[in-house]
Amino acid sequence: MIRINQVKLPLDHSEDALQNYVLSTLSIIEEQLVDIHVFKRGYDARKKNQIFLIYTLDITLQDIDEDQLLGNFEDNHNIRVSPDTEYKYVATAPADLDERPIVIGMGPCGLFVALILAQMGFKPIVLERGKSVHERAKDTFRFWRTSELNTESNVQFGEGGAGTFSDGKLYSQVKDPGFLGLKVKTEFVAAGAPAEIIYVSKPHIGTYKLVTMVAQMRNQIIELGGDIRFDTRVDEINIEDGQVTGVTLNGGEVISSKHVVAAIGHSARDTFQMLHDKGVHMEAQSFSIGFRVEHKQEMIDQARFGKNAGHPLLGAADYKLVHHCKNGRSVYSFCMCPGGVVVAATSEEHAVVTNGMSQYSRSERNANSAIVVGISPEDFNNDPLQGIALQRKLERNAYVMGGSNYDAPAQMVGDFLAGGKGKPFENIEPSYKPNVKMTDLSDALPDFAIEAIREALPAFAKKIRGFDSKDAMLTGVETRTSSPVQIKRGADFQSINTKGLYPGGEGAGYAGGILSAGIDGIKIAEAVALDMLKNA
Repeated sequence: MIRINQVKLPLDHSEDALQNYVLSTLSIIEEQLVDIHVFKRGYDARKKNQIFLIYTLDITLQDIDEDQLLGNFEDNHNIRVSPDTEYKYVATAPADLDERPIVIGMGPCGLFVALILAQMGFKPIVLERGKSVHERAKDTFRFWRTSELNTESNVQFGEGGAGTFSDGKLYSQVKDPGFLGLKVKTEFVAAGAPAEIIYVSKPHIGTYKLVTMVAQMRNQIIELGGDIRFDTRVDEINIEDGQVTGVTLNGGEVISSKHVVAAIGHSARDTFQMLHDKGVHMEAQSFSIGFRVEHKQEMIDQARFGKNAGHPLLGAADYKLVHHCKNGRSVYSFCMCPGGVVVAATSEEHAVVTNGMSQYSRSERNANSAIVVGISPEDFNNDPLQGIALQRKLERNAYVMGGSNYDAPAQMVGDFLAGGKGKPFENIEPSYKPNVKMTDLSDALPDFAIEAIREALPAFAKKIRGFDSKDAMLTGVETRTSSPVQIKRGADFQSINTKGLYPGGEGAGYAGGILSAGIDGIKIAEAVALDMLKNA
């Protein structure tokens, strides 16, 4: 099979354009062409009124010497042999293996650790402090309607992890030479995701589809011999002489294992404290704080796509922005949700946290994204738990600013830039539920962050016209962009000072979204399986 990269065609090209391109480029006849498989499709919108589709194609041929054909394109790096992208398991569990690995947390990382281990026959035990995804969804939507918070079942905790209530983005900047991301997406499609996520350049799924998919994947793990226990919090990881021996649960039960995966997510603050007290090595890590900004989606579509706004192959437009400020800070957009809503995402009482969420259709009236300022370990003397303390302080302050009922403090961009008092919203209705309280956001973040965001918003407007329009909405606070700690691990994926403990995913500091967390989960599963076989 032959791969052709960087195939550039007009947005509204004809149905036979791909075939004509392949025949012309390879100088072959139609009878020699068996199949054209779209491996990837993206777009080039640098000129918004002249948008091109960019393809990567895998070509199956017949009655032709492919090596000889490729010899004609030695100087063309866009035409090569198609790589082998099929996932290959690294191990198979022996039938007499007594030990069972433990997976703590069932977000994207823990889900794929458990799934791959189960597919290899290792029968994992999965411990999730929250509820099953459907019960968790009920608790989460109830909180948004009534302000009744369940601290163990919410946007952060429960089957599927924090990514379940998000845009469901499935793209990442991590290096993936083994095509593990394709394995992640293939499993998602098998569980009910749209087939297009395999090849579009910026795939997304949306919350409702994710809920169903996660349940399907859970069923597969169980069918393969895995056990999954909800409402089960790990209160202690048991360690003897630097070796994990098992876990103690919230009810006092002890489960023994020398292989424990900590895929705990970025909001398991009590677990971070427990691991720190146990002496597991962790370090402070950079994260970000800021607000959610909302604009009319149609404005973003026009700014990004011009006359092509609304084209079905383009969908709702997104953006990615960054500005380096005079005070030395950087401000950037994060977790952009086209056609989505701002949601309440706290997991602690008397705290307000925002996040963004979209459905697969991305059909809501507003676009939203986090506009955040970087925080470095030096801001809190490299203390690994002080980042959590800062997050908690800002979240509790936002709770008070919002009226102490989980309503969020909000302000129009024009008033925020002018430093004025909060006034009633105009034109752009904030989507956050339960509700918002219009106020002055200048007290919601540290002074350096307020200064940086005030500088960045007009700078962003030079890239997306209207970004700093006076009626755009800011809602606070966004504090859980990533984990403020990293649990250090070695090349064997085990903690550098605790054998048998496998920190993984976003909470441990090794992922930044659904896809990268899933990839990390596959790598950890492989490492666990190989170590279990070595020590069997």
